[in-house]
Amino acid sequence: MEMKTSIAALSALAHESRLGIFRALVQQGPAGLKPGELAEACGLPDSTLSFHLAHLLRAGLVSRRRAGRTLIYAAQFGTMNALIGYLTENCCMGSTAAPTAACSPAGCAPARTPATAPVAARAPNPRRARG
Repeated sequence: MEMKTSIAALSALAHESRLGIFRALVQQGPAGLKPGELAEACGLPDSTLSFHLAHLLRAGLVSRRRAGRTLIYAAQFGTMNALIGYLTENCCMGSTAAPTAACSPAGCAPARTPATAPVAARAPNPRRARG
């Protein structure tokens, strides 16, 4: 990703409503959301949502496709991952110490809460313990 593209993406995300819209689309996954669903999820009027989606579309962070007569908006995960890669590509390069886990893109992975952790990784439920 080039610097100008990164600046456009970061600029688009540097607004509370646009960041909320983008996060809602990321959470939804590749299936995306209809504008009405997205407006409801973000608590925005339709016209305000449209204004902010235009910024995210121009920055390449969001895609729009037509399903019959309905528009579907989805996060552009390739752009998101390229932006994260751009921001972290030189992480810890100025340090004389060996790179740590914090210096790798994997160190940037979102923390999993008990509700989002894979079932095998969750702590056992003490009420269900038999013994």
